[in-house]
Amino acid sequence: MPPFCWATMKAQSMNFEQKIRELIEQSVARNPDLFILDLNIGPERNVSLVIDGYRPVPLSECVRISREVESAMEAEDENFALTVGTFDVSQWFTDRRQFPKNIGRQLQVKTSEKTHEGRLVEANETAIVLEQKVREPKPMGKGKHTVTKRIEIPYEQITKAKVKLQF
Repeated sequence: MPPFCWATMKAQSMNFEQKIRELIEQSVARNPDLFILDLNIGPERNVSLVIDGYRPVPLSECVRISREVESAMEAEDENFALTVGTFDVSQWFTDRRQFPKNIGRQLQVKTSEKTHEGRLVEANETAIVLEQKVREPKPMGKGKHTVTKRIEIPYEQITKAKVKLQF
């Protein structure tokens, strides 16, 4: 293939990527409760989008985004495959905006030093707060008793976090 053909194909590919990213970002932005967690444009124009929100994301939002983007790209006569999905609760969080929606749930949070488990009771701008039930020696006498402790973990220290599913 002559070099100019390769350059033309690469430019068309970049134009496609820019166009699809812009359309997806615009469509997601129509609902201020949503945000993009992952956008992957693979070979053969296979586009995969994972969204989440400050509240549970209904299936209708995935359908809306897919239809809007596909409709706009049809006008451009572009061939591609688009998959729109929501965050899987069994996966590790990828964005600190996922914490507030999960207040009240049991989390597993890993830092470089330790793994913490507890109920998420707060998620502010700088840190999360977990509530843990721990067994400690009684202040007087023998034996142990259960106490509730709160631990604040700054976002910078969190390496991984996910919902701990309970059955």
